[in-house]
Formats: sequence, C-alpha cells, structure tokens
Amino acid sequence: MDKTFKLMQLLSMIPLLPVLGLLSSCSLPVDPEAVKKEVLTAEKAFETMAAEKSIAEAFAWFAAEDAVIKRGNDSIISGKEGIRNYYNLANLTRATVSWTPDRIDVSADGTMAWTYGKYVWKVIRYDGDTVVSRGIFHTVWKRQADGSWKYVWD
Repeated sequence: MDKTFKLMQLLSMIPLLPVLGLLSSCSLPVDPEAVKKEVLTAEKAFETMAAEKSIAEAFAWFAAEDAVIKRGNDSIISGKEGIRNYYNLANLTRATVSWTPDRIDVSADGTMAWTYGKYVWKVIRYDGDTVVSRGIFHTVWKRQADGSWKYVWD
C-alpha cells in the first residue's frame, strides 16, 4: 500500500511538469539601463586599451571569436587573429584612436547591444605631420558565456 501511495503521488505531479519547465526557462527581467552601463564600461575599457597597449591588441582582445570588422568599401576582416593581423599590418604604432558612443541600445533579453557615435583617428606620419580622420562608428556587442561583452561587428 505504501508503494502504491508513492506512485499515486508521483503520477499526480506529471501535469505540473510543463509548468515547472516553463518557469525554469523564464529569466528575471532585464534592466536595460544597467546593461547599457555594462556596454559603456566595455566601450571605455576598449578605448583605454587601444591607447595604453596598442590598437591591434585592443581590437583583438574585445573581439568575439567570430567577430568581423568592415574596412574600406569592400573589405571584411574576420576573427580575432585576422583582426589583430590587420591592425598590425596597418602600421598603426604611431596612431591613436578615440571614440564616444552617442547612443547605446540593448536587446530585450540583454544579450546583444549596439552602439554608435563619433571617432577620431590621429596618425603621426614619418615626416612628423599628423593626419586626423573623423567619422562615425557602429559596433554590435554580444554578451559572452562568462558575462563579458565582446564585439561581433565593428
């Protein structure tokens, strides 16, 4: 009789399984303002690393494994190593870059974000002249499994 009672208890729980599964798949609401602050922190750390280490190291460090960057009218550079190699080959040892996001938006689930704003490149030529380029950037960020933010498009 004891075994029968336990079996009946287990069987009575079966209708609850879909509800429990649904509840476990739900996540807490995302605070978009908190996520925007995280992304801004990543942007500023990226900019700081470019200034303090090198442009190549910063662009490689903040790149997701499958990241791509668009350069020129028809150039796509793929992957962390491809991005590092591109910036190393571009001979930017005498260059600086700075940028500030004018806007940060995030996905409803807090796993993706996108930023855009203005950038300034300064390159000191070998004759000592400085060439300044200004423009608009657009970066797409993706939250990684460890919670960090890496860009997937720049």
